[in-house]
Amino acid sequence: MKARIPNQGGGSRNDMMLKIQKMQEEMARVQQEVEEAEYSASSGGGAVEVTVSGKHEVLSVKIQPDVVDPEDVEMLEDLLIASLNEAIRKANDTMEREMGKVTGGLNIPGLGI
Repeated sequence: MKARIPNQGGGSRNDMMLKIQKMQEEMARVQQEVEEAEYSASSGGGAVEVTVSGKHEVLSVKIQPDVVDPEDVEMLEDLLIASLNEAIRKANDTMEREMGKVTGGLNIPGLGI
């Protein structure tokens, strides 16, 4: 005996394929938008500001002159690392949030979200 699985919402297999295709197109659009967007973060009360793209490429680094101390290069390095990590986190969070909107919270293997 074969089990019958009723159509959910009365849609056919073709309807489901069209929905999946539409979702894939929307995901591609969202991914492109997020990758083209810029994400900025600062540290040290604005002493260092970094901007990255959604592709995690560093677009700009701004350093206030008064934070440049040849005697304390480690502090500047720490501020840069903190700003870079925060900007990348913002890009990742945005990608995850926007893709979640498209997929309705589905965990689709291989998406990297």
